[in-house]
Amino acid sequence: MAMEAHDIEALIRAAFPEAKITITDLAGDGNHYSAEVIDESFRGQNRVQQQRAVYAALKGKMDGPAGALHALALTTKAPA
Repeated sequence: MAMEAHDIEALIRAAFPEAKITITDLAGDGNHYSAEVIDESFRGQNRVQQQRAVYAALKGKMDGPAGALHALALTTKAPA
């Protein structure tokens, strides 16, 4: 089952309430998105740590072939 961009944003926002979040549907199919998440909590973390935190916020929506979200190109960083 496909996900809507606002559903993805809501899951991420729950974990990162102050973040600047931009979600883009890459294919128009509700399965392939890109997300940019900019949050102060990422300061001092490497990219892998940042992205793991965001994937954890998705609460299993990308897990396995039955996951609601097939692909998410993720960009994370602390504010400039």
